Amino acid sequence: MTDYTPTDLAAQLKSGLLSFPVTHFTADLRIDEAGYRKHLAWLSEYPVAGLFAAGGTGEGFSLTSEETDQVVRAAVDEVAGAVPVLAPATGSTANAIAQARAAEAAGADGLLLMPPYLTEASQRGLIEHVSQVCRATGLGVVVYSRANAILRDEAVAILADRNRTFVGFKDGVGNIEQMTRTYARVGDRLTYIGGLPTAETFALPLLQLGVSTYSSALFNFLPQWATEFYDAVRAKDTVEVYRRLDEFVIPYLDIRDRTQGYAVSIVKAGLTAVGRPAGPVRPPLTDLADPEVAELRDLIDRIS
Repeated sequence: MTDYTPTDLAAQLKSGLLSFPVTHFTADLRIDEAGYRKHLAWLSEYPVAGLFAAGGTGEGFSLTSEETDQVVRAAVDEVAGAVPVLAPATGSTANAIAQARAAEAAGADGLLLMPPYLTEASQRGLIEHVSQVCRATGLGVVVYSRANAILRDEAVAILADRNRTFVGFKDGVGNIEQMTRTYARVGDRLTYIGGLPTAETFALPLLQLGVSTYSSALFNFLPQWATEFYDAVRAKDTVEVYRRLDEFVIPYLDIRDRTQGYAVSIVKAGLTAVGRPAGPVRPPLTDLADPEVAELRDLIDRIS
């Protein structure tokens, strides 16, 4: 049973950088739980405010319900209460509710509610989808607004008013006007999380809109660098932030943007580059080509 009330969880998440670890696979694409646990043990040496198991960077979209439960339980056990663990809920409303209840039974501290699959929906429909998941457990819920589940400010305000367990809004769109409208309407009732790919790119400007933290995929293989970057953002050290963007993040983006899906694949390539391989990505993703891994390794070496 979690020690975090929804209110406690919201306060904790906004206090620091957020970790979205990859999920380790063997060569035949089975879960490598031992490798995953070893990875979490290494990352736990660095300060973060929360760990999101089996999220987007963790290829949660490729996991079965049983595998998701395995990954969440391994994370809960491995971090042993040092930081809150948030589990995913996704797919249909019924499936998301089942995952939410399974996460609570597994000892997770909160939920990341992903968009439903393969359908568009009205704002009214999304409000009901999110509300049903919020009512299904006592865990704090972070809603990921992106793709076919983009919540406008009016809907966010309604959800915040109706659901005390709705505590976090993760933005995967980057629409400045909508974020301004949302923060102006809802204010500090929610914790706002940057959720765009390679969120470091947007961290400084979004800080002005109430987005006090973000999901760092780079933390997987450059934990020290990622925490230093976050500290520079929170200190509003513009010179240092842009120096690091120019030195590493922008050339990293140049590799990432070559192929659809590389936003996840390049993170596993980064782990290979630093000598901590996490195995291949699962289809429909594809791994970086060997020359691209070598290019990434050179880029990492230049900042190490």
